[in-house]
Amino acid sequence: MDRQKKLLIFGVSLLSAGLLTWFLYANTVAPKSEKQISVIVASRDMPFGTLLRATDIKLVKYLEHDVPKGVVLQAREAANRVALVPLSTNEPVLASKLSATTSTEGVSSTIEPGYRAVSVPITDSTGVAGLIQPNSHVDVLFTRPGTMTEASTSTILQNVKVLSTGRSVQTGAAVDPRAPRSPVVTLVLVPADAQKLELAKSEGKISLSLRNPLDASQSAASAPMTTEVLDPTLAERIARARRGSNSASQQAWAAMLKKAPSKAPERPRAVIDVYRGDKHVQETFR
Repeated sequence: MDRQKKLLIFGVSLLSAGLLTWFLYANTVAPKSEKQISVIVASRDMPFGTLLRATDIKLVKYLEHDVPKGVVLQAREAANRVALVPLSTNEPVLASKLSATTSTEGVSSTIEPGYRAVSVPITDSTGVAGLIQPNSHVDVLFTRPGTMTEASTSTILQNVKVLSTGRSVQTGAAVDPRAPRSPVVTLVLVPADAQKLELAKSEGKISLSLRNPLDASQSAASAPMTTEVLDPTLAERIARARRGSNSASQQAWAAMLKKAPSKAPERPRAVIDVYRGDKHVQETFR
């Protein structure tokens, strides 16, 4: 065997020995780098009922074997959801500890402090034919019923946020499935406006006017709209009727005065009965 073949065999043997040594070292002695996974944790202490915002959560890397079962892995899966239990700082956020914003707990927690939720029953005609959706903004119109001279409509609230849309249902253990359900829209209001809306609901008809979501303008307060805008001659006819009514009243009063009894005759000072035979005469002295 020539010299070159010996050197080639020696080189291959040396390389093979090196690779085998590295493989044994990597699998027996060298530390292993375990896979890590980013999970969502709480960035601060939060009580029950907290609506999680982007600033309330953060990503922290955990070793794969330390990742809790059911933990939330994406920020979008935790944002705008409600904590069903208190959360501590750096505590992994589990999906079972959060409620969707469409649940009872979630909807109530989306109400900002200082505001109240009030529901308004609507129909297709009063609720813009179903176009109103959660987070829409509406104006509230109040129509007072009555005759042509009494009926009026006015805007009592402007740029009100819609919390949710749905149907009013009975509460309690037993619910009759055959019971009618009225569509409702729930609005978010300050307490004073909530009282005004409740009063309006008991006094007349409530309708909602849908706004452009980018339109935050507030119209100046104006007088209620009356039926005069529907019948321009109504005011003139009402005035004539009132004038005729006043004239008739004056005539009736004059007739009553004419029919009033005249002054009573003066009462005599003395009355004397005089008898002459079978005749009887009264003498009056004034």
